[in-house]
Amino acid sequence: MSRIRSAESRFSLPGGYLLPQEEMLEIGKKQKKLSIGIPKEDHKSESRVPLTPEAVEILSGNGHEVFIEKEAGNAANYSDNDYSEKGGIIVDRIEEVFHTDIVLKIAPPTITESNLLKPKQVLISSLHVRHQSKELIESLIQKRITSISFESIKDVNNYFPVTRSMSAIAGNTSVLIAAEYLSNIRGGKGVMLGGLTGITPTEVVILGAGTAAEYAVRAAMGLGAFVKVFDQSVHRLRELQNNIGYRLHTSVFHPNVIKKALTSADVLIGAIHLEDTGPRYYITEDMVRGMKKGSVIVDLSIDQGGCVETSECKTQIDPVFTRHGVIHYCVPNIPSRVARTASIALSNVFMPLLLEISDAGGLNAKLKDDTGLRNGVFIYNGMLTKAHIGKLFDLPYKDLDLLMAAF
Repeated sequence: MSRIRSAESRFSLPGGYLLPQEEMLEIGKKQKKLSIGIPKEDHKSESRVPLTPEAVEILSGNGHEVFIEKEAGNAANYSDNDYSEKGGIIVDRIEEVFHTDIVLKIAPPTITESNLLKPKQVLISSLHVRHQSKELIESLIQKRITSISFESIKDVNNYFPVTRSMSAIAGNTSVLIAAEYLSNIRGGKGVMLGGLTGITPTEVVILGAGTAAEYAVRAAMGLGAFVKVFDQSVHRLRELQNNIGYRLHTSVFHPNVIKKALTSADVLIGAIHLEDTGPRYYITEDMVRGMKKGSVIVDLSIDQGGCVETSECKTQIDPVFTRHGVIHYCVPNIPSRVARTASIALSNVFMPLLLEISDAGGLNAKLKDDTGLRNGVFIYNGMLTKAHIGKLFDLPYKDLDLLMAAF
């Protein structure tokens, strides 16, 4: 009883009247103001920019600072003035961009760029691990930064939003590229991709049944081409069939069936996701040798090493080569051919993500609650967290979930 009287006395006035007290509310997470740096990419190989001026306007309107290296958006037809009018801070020196909380870029960092990073900084970029060096990975680890590969980030629906949007663009664009290189001006057979009344339609073989393949199928069929699709999974082929809404020529992978299909094909589009284990090449050099002279291969899987044995990674400046009479187009960043469209698609992913990181109180807090974002992390506070990267470069790695529990 004494404890009760004591408690009552703290909330009472003399005479027995109760004293109103302020209600204690739960304190929410404090929003963290971010500084974001966008360096200028090497426009010979990359034309996209990760944030549009409209996205910068929203971020700056929420109290964040966005530092943009001079002319970073030029290749996507966004001027410095476009950004500055929306609240972006244009800087002349790349070092100023790399003194921010988060560095956001498209291409994987170079050794020079990694040297500009500071400890505990966050880097969000692509990775293309099979085209990276052990020296770069070690450099990022030594800097003790947190590095996120945006192509591996998942959304709430367990999809890869960046990969999905870029794959859709790449699939569409691959058909337009094939049409261009089939023309005699580009050294092709001199045929139109598609079909006309009284003329046998061109044949397009597509490997894979994912997003890139689906958009390639839509584009090729829209032009009137005869399309054949191959994939390892009957389930994915069935899903593709349902998404397209038309009866397609589909088949599971079988070397002899593919080889026969390629002998009459005018175009081969490799749009298959290559797993860490399993076959690296689905199309052998012997199969390429049997294709028509002047036919075209567009290997969209080249950023993972390529699904065609004769593929070689090229650049936008020098995109094609010919082997066994077949024109090969093997460029890992095809969406940069349509840089403005691709930049808008990327910005639609990155801008909300940055706001979510801020609302969570910072990246560490966001990572604890967001398994999809954690999936993109491959270095956390200087520790490698992806087993396949560790095995590829013979580097030690640790499980990210265990590391998160320690911080």
